[in-house]
Amino acid sequence: MGGDLARVDLRMRRRSTVAYAVGLALYTLVVVVLYPAFKDATSLDETINQSPGLAALFGVSGSITSPDGWMNANLYANFLPLIVLMLTIGYGAAALAGEEEAGRIDLVLALPLSRRAILLQKAAVLLVLDVVVVVPTVLAVFAGRAFEIDLAAGPVLTCTLGVVLLGAAFGVLALAIGGGTGQRGGAIGITAALAAAAYLLSSLAPQVPALKSWRPLSPFYWSVGNGQLSAGLGWDGLAVLVALCAAALVAAVIVFDRHDVRA
Repeated sequence: MGGDLARVDLRMRRRSTVAYAVGLALYTLVVVVLYPAFKDATSLDETINQSPGLAALFGVSGSITSPDGWMNANLYANFLPLIVLMLTIGYGAAALAGEEEAGRIDLVLALPLSRRAILLQKAAVLLVLDVVVVVPTVLAVFAGRAFEIDLAAGPVLTCTLGVVLLGAAFGVLALAIGGGTGQRGGAIGITAALAAAAYLLSSLAPQVPALKSWRPLSPFYWSVGNGQLSAGLGWDGLAVLVALCAAALVAAVIVFDRHDVRA
């Protein structure tokens, strides 16, 4: 039975995952193709300088007409993490709580697998979906070299890894909440609210003095909110994000093992 449960989940979600991946890649291609038309538009930078608070809501800071500024403002600071989080939180909430609400969890628990093994297979599926969705996006970013988007490979790859880990952390958190409560809607709502709060903390802190010291509490700060597309993820960011994923996974194992499932 090793891996069979994971293969079933992946097969059931292959179409939606492909749709996510293709849609993100096409959006990214549009962004890179448009860059030459906007790279000399100094009015864009002036607009951002005049409305820093509004720009911060979208995670935008600095020049938007440089290659890294353009890709950060249109992809990495907002859209890519949003889509990845929609995918991972949605799956994480449905993986166990969705099965329980649909009355199928007893069939899953009847398999010759421990609860821990079931949860770990669900977490593995979440990570696979997470990675599969972003790979075509990275390829589209590198295709931007033909359109003057000459970003260094290292920062692009490590920043993308930061997005993957960000999605995994919140996705596994949704898995934990769903596995501990059996409520898919609650798992989505709580995790999405925490993700939104973390995003706002990271993006608005530079404009709100009272929030600056709290900014490192946001996973977004460690993944995409601190110039990672230019400088790379960094070992500190990697350590924080991996630790968050590990903590969420340990919590998920504990609460699912203790949850009194409604069969």
